[in-house]
Amino acid sequence: MGAGESQGMTSANENTAAASAEDPHANDAAPYGGGDPYADYRSGDFAFTELVDLADRRLGAGVIAANDEFFAERENLLVRERAVFDPEHFGHKGKIMDGWETRRRRGADDRDGGFPAPEDHDWALVRLGAPGVIKGIVVDTAHFRGNYPQRVSVQATSVEGSPSPERLLADDVKWDEIVPPTPVRGHAENGFEITTGRRYTHVRLCQHPDGGVARLRVHGEVVPDPEWLDTLGTIDLVAVVNGGVYEDASDKFYSSPTQIILPGTSRKMDDGWENRRRRVRDTNDWVRFRLVAQGAIRAVEIDTAYLKGNAAGWVALSGRNGETGEWFEIIPRTRLEPDALHRFRLPAQAVATHVRLDAFPDGGVARMRLHGALTAEGSAELRRRYTELTG
Repeated sequence: MGAGESQGMTSANENTAAASAEDPHANDAAPYGGGDPYADYRSGDFAFTELVDLADRRLGAGVIAANDEFFAERENLLVRERAVFDPEHFGHKGKIMDGWETRRRRGADDRDGGFPAPEDHDWALVRLGAPGVIKGIVVDTAHFRGNYPQRVSVQATSVEGSPSPERLLADDVKWDEIVPPTPVRGHAENGFEITTGRRYTHVRLCQHPDGGVARLRVHGEVVPDPEWLDTLGTIDLVAVVNGGVYEDASDKFYSSPTQIILPGTSRKMDDGWENRRRRVRDTNDWVRFRLVAQGAIRAVEIDTAYLKGNAAGWVALSGRNGETGEWFEIIPRTRLEPDALHRFRLPAQAVATHVRLDAFPDGGVARMRLHGALTAEGSAELRRRYTELTG
């Protein structure tokens, strides 16, 4: 289980390591004293969380193996909702926690007081739902107040296909250490900025020496396999899994606009993009996306599923070719029905690298699909980037 050399990490918790060096319990949270368990939660403010979570289960991510999950299952790491805490919830093995928790490690004998060896640790292997460049990692220890790991580390690798845990742990698989062993805080959001600039398919979260982690988030930019997209031919040019990116929006009060381009259909009202109620006349809400690469759009789907009293009244779709190109109309202002799928067959293909969806005057959109194909220029650019990030 050797890793490559440590590279490209900046801890967002600058004071954590210093405090831990002076006092091994300096990063503990106070024992739960009743009431709202999140009242003393130490949250973070990390710019990279605006990016898509590459380890989102909705993209196909999964925790495929762990060496120990005695107290709490590894699959909890990728649950979308924040961790819950029930002080009365106990099972046959002890307190049931909403996260991944391992048993207390012990040394081979009591010569060192029974403590584990310095190199001992627990690990969990995570398959990213969409391979890509990792920009930031959040290790959330919510509700793990005195039973969180003393330190965590994260390694990443790139192995195409659907490799088994045994294959990933083979000696010939190279792992880059993108977060070296670093102290973390209990009952807190611990963030790490990653600057390696490489495409990865899997990550390995390690707890040193043991403990519990509630949630793991791996934020970054999707980098699809160009060979696969060429094989498909017609694709959704703005889909997250194909490399589409939300760039900016007028409002993201209730939810992230990234949800508009997630796979599948919306499952409930908050599974799309919804903005606050607009009160200024002659203004409207909008969201801008960058396509996977230059593409020719032939058909558009806009879905308002589960948005029954708060769907956008009208929408318009514009396109732009290049970072400095002029915006042009793809779909004129069109009235939408609530909780309904709308399909638009374009009279002529629209070649673009970016699109802007305008909602009038405000309201929500659940999903948007832009069906088409990469242009020769777009395919070449995607291949160049893929080679750059995997070579």
